[in-house]
Amino acid sequence: MNMEDFAYIVETKKGFNDAIVSVLKAVDQRGWVLFNVYDIKERLAAKGFDQPPLKIIEICSGKYANRFLNKNRLVSLCMPCKINVLEEKGKVKIIGMKPSMIPEFFPEVTKEEVEDVEKEVKEIIDNAK
Repeated sequence: MNMEDFAYIVETKKGFNDAIVSVLKAVDQRGWVLFNVYDIKERLAAKGFDQPPLKIIEICSGKYANRFLNKNRLVSLCMPCKINVLEEKGKVKIIGMKPSMIPEFFPEVTKEEVEDVEKEVKEIIDNAK
């Protein structure tokens, strides 16, 4: 399995903080709900570890979440959707897990059902780029 099989990755010319703001705006414009933002660099620094900037942004679309949970409540292990913004070797990347991976673990959710979710997650990332 390649990284491209489960992750959608784009590089942006924006700075790290501007990329975060752009993702948050794109999430709002798409009508998705923001659950939480985790600052991994900050949390690990509090424990004495040094990491380059990394934030995990949790988002959700109620209509998709409800549909998938009605098929198998364990799909919640893949929820909410996450978009990561990280800085690596001086480059800022926006990365989302592809929802098309869900049927690999939960066959009652079809590939057709996750296509729209994946399309929207990619649009959020592309609009934030």
